[in-house]
Amino acid sequence: MRRLASNKKAQIAFNGGLVAVVLAAALVGGRRFARGGWPLHHADPLLATGAVLLFLVAYAFKAWGWQRLFAADERPPSGALAFAGGAACVGGIALPGRLDDALRVAVVRRYPGVRTGLASLALSLVVLGMLDNVALAPLSTVAAIHADSWTVQLGFAVVAAAGVLAAAVVASLPTIETRHFVLRFRVGRWLASRGHCNRRAAAALVFISISWALRGTAVFLLLQALSLGGSFTLALAFLCASAASAALPIAPAGAATQAGAGAAILMASGVHSTEAIAFSVAAQALVIGTGAVVVLSLAAWQMFVRLGDRCQTPIPVSDT
Repeated sequence: MRRLASNKKAQIAFNGGLVAVVLAAALVGGRRFARGGWPLHHADPLLATGAVLLFLVAYAFKAWGWQRLFAADERPPSGALAFAGGAACVGGIALPGRLDDALRVAVVRRYPGVRTGLASLALSLVVLGMLDNVALAPLSTVAAIHADSWTVQLGFAVVAAAGVLAAAVVASLPTIETRHFVLRFRVGRWLASRGHCNRRAAAALVFISISWALRGTAVFLLLQALSLGGSFTLALAFLCASAASAALPIAPAGAATQAGAGAAILMASGVHSTEAIAFSVAAQALVIGTGAVVVLSLAAWQMFVRLGDRCQTPIPVSDT
């Protein structure tokens, strides 16, 4: 696999196939919107703009939260983590579910100025996923209390229970790492050397919770922008359903799975199927669009920095 990944022809084939899938998805989506109209064409521009801005700020808080999970001597810059989050979101158009984590690792490793090891990145992603579940637990509890169907309540209760279990696992990691039977294994000794700190995890949880709260508010503004008249509880339910679907181990495409889960929860809440699908597609498109803005902005900034460094490099002058 390592030789195949380093093969130039294999890289070109993989990238070409990925681009072809993205173009095919864009073509199908474009034809669909050409016939039925773009879901946001009649939205309130002020509320839609507010939703976009909140999605952008949520990326920053998620990157700051992820950054807190690293030790000070190997902590990547927040720009690298935000770039990775945006790239994974855009890649979710075509990549199957859970492969976005591999994309995050690859992007961070190639970002200029990052010296974080591969194992540390993988461990931080595992803890980050558990903290996401912890942050979603109170939102899922609120959505479960106000849900009309017992099946929907059961689903949100499972999400909330998973968050409580994830919190227990994260809190117990320092104790588990020092157990004798854990230190007998190479992975256990490596974890113990990394010295997981609950203080850093708590700081990360604060930023991650703010990020999810901003996303929930953005979904609420988008509901109002499209005149669907949904409550903030419905926005939280939509957000939790989309986030829970992203945790599936196998899914055809991350963006499509999340959009389908969001549409399903809206239809279960009484929203007409056409409006539910249109809203879910619009919300997912805004998330992907803001991710693309983050990626392009940071890429442009890195190019600007590199050009500035080259301009400041003195030109050697020969003695002759």
